[in-house]
Amino acid sequence: MKNLIVILIVFTVSAGAFAQKERKFVREGNSYYADALEDTTKLDTIGFGKAEVAYRRALQIKPDDFHWQFNLANSIYKQNKPDQSASEFEKLVEKTDEPAEKSMVYHNMGNSLLAQKKFDPSIDAYKKALRITPNDPETKYNLAYAMKMKKKDEEEKKKDEDKKDQDKDQDKKDQDKDKDKDKQDQNKDQQNKDQPEQQKPQPQNKISKQSAEQMLQALENDEKQTQEKVKKAQAERAQRTKVEKNW
Repeated sequence: MKNLIVILIVFTVSAGAFAQKERKFVREGNSYYADALEDTTKLDTIGFGKAEVAYRRALQIKPDDFHWQFNLANSIYKQNKPDQSASEFEKLVEKTDEPAEKSMVYHNMGNSLLAQKKFDPSIDAYKKALRITPNDPETKYNLAYAMKMKKKDEEEKKKDEDKKDQDKDQDKKDQDKDKDKDKQDQNKDQQNKDQPEQQKPQPQNKISKQSAEQMLQALENDEKQTQEKVKKAQAERAQRTKVEKNW
């Protein structure tokens, strides 16, 4: 990120109290911004936020000052608000004809766009900066980095698309497999329906308890009568024997 911190401005005596307030706010903004940059181990969003407030106060006094607007956009970017800072840098492009300043605006606009992963717009901004200052090493580096990140993003998206296509193909195969299984099951069911049912063995007639008792009683009566007939026959034979041997 290129910084355009204007610390000292020469004002005419006629600027008066407004100029003094403006300088006060600008000094505050520059101080907050510089202090926030000192600790490179973390991003001091609070310090950059204070710088933003100070620059906005200075702009209330001098709304069209390019330098305070540039520093304001930088302080917004440093607070992890790349969408807002990109908008601020875009406004600044037409507010200066000085080549170095315009190149810095395009460079920082590229940074804000790259932070949002807007690769093509960021690459375009870096290229515009290099058309003005072709030998700027920072812009060259950032352009190469943006192009590398774009390529990586495209490769990852392609992998995701390929994975989705593979998943779709697998889902289709699974669906076809399920359809084949359903079809086989239906064919089996139809074959079972077409086969004649086997004759089931008819249940044997069961005799009731009462009928069984009646049959048993009849058998007993027949046996009794038979025994009586046998006894009677034996008696007759015995009597005939006695008669024959009576002498």
